[in-house]
Amino acid sequence: MPYPTILVRGEIKLGQFLKLADLVEDGAEARIAIQSGDVSVNGQVERRRGHRLSDGDAVEIALPSGSAGARVRVEA
Repeated sequence: MPYPTILVRGEIKLGQFLKLADLVEDGAEARIAIQSGDVSVNGQVERRRGHRLSDGDAVEIALPSGSAGARVRVEA
């Protein structure tokens, strides 16, 4: 199943994107998920909350109920 595309303006960090895409409830949950290795960007585990995302990046998070994700679309 394809993930939804989330439109962002300019630069966005991984932790911010997880919240914007409603993949986590808050920054604390984003931090925990990232630090525990439950978040990947383009299929690679990413453990830096401040990782800057680029247009077209696919972000996925492993959840107890399965996985969820979203794709980044940067608006200039």
